[in-house]
Amino acid sequence: MKLTARIETGEIRQTLHLQGRQAWALMELLKAGETGITSRQNPAPRISAYVHSLRRKGVSIDTDWEKHGGKYPGEHSVYRLRSAVKIQWMEGRA
Repeated sequence: MKLTARIETGEIRQTLHLQGRQAWALMELLKAGETGITSRQNPAPRISAYVHSLRRKGVSIDTDWEKHGGKYPGEHSVYRLRSAVKIQWMEGRA
C-alpha cells in the first residue's frame, strides 16, 4: 500500500508520502477513530514501531494504557490519532 496524506497537528501542516506498514498503520488509526488500535487486536504487526515512526514524521498519536484480564492479565497500550488527516491519494488496499 502507498498513500499521500495531508496531516495537520496544531498549526503545523505537512504532506506525507507513506508506504507499507506505515501507510497501513495510519489507515488503521483513521478507521479506529476514538476507539484506537492495540496490539491485542492486531498481534502480528509491530504496531508500536509503526506508531513511533509516524510520530517521528510529525503525526500526533496519543497512548493510553488499559488493563486486561485473561490468562495473562496486565496492561496494553491503546493508540489514538490526534492529527487531522486527509488522504489525498492511495494505491493498494487499506
